[in-house]
Amino acid sequence: MQSVDSSLIGYWYGIVRDGSDYFGVEALDIGRDSDSTYSIVRYGKAVKGDMILPDTSHFTGYVVYLDNEPYLNIMSTVVSVTTRGKKKEPVVSTQRIYHFANFSLRNDTLTVRTVSENFSPVKKTFRDPAELRQALVAARGQGSLFDDLFSLSYRRIPRPGTMKGF
Repeated sequence: MQSVDSSLIGYWYGIVRDGSDYFGVEALDIGRDSDSTYSIVRYGKAVKGDMILPDTSHFTGYVVYLDNEPYLNIMSTVVSVTTRGKKKEPVVSTQRIYHFANFSLRNDTLTVRTVSENFSPVKKTFRDPAELRQALVAARGQGSLFDDLFSLSYRRIPRPGTMKGF
């Protein structure tokens, strides 16, 4: 694993050109979790039916290189709660989810391109990191590696302050 790159640390505001930020911001707050891992908070929005809701996600990530190109290996935990009637306790379960994203940093702009979960038409699970790396390298030349919905550029801005009540 690579050491944390201090130029990635900070608050990054999404550069949205299609007007979709009318319903909320898209931002990343990247901090140092350890010498080699980042703490990443994504502030965004989620659409449920005809409602647009705020969506905040927490991730841990670290940098790896594929043929001299930097990628973030990102992990999050999804918590699911299943209710079982009024008299039974709900069932709480967790699942780790992994993402992989290419990134580039030029001047004050961070571009993040998330690898599509369908990048490999034949495999959905991989036995080890070496097998995943081989599949990613092979898919890079095929043009469908990145997911446009989860690819965005961000501009570094000062971290917003907290709002005080009346």
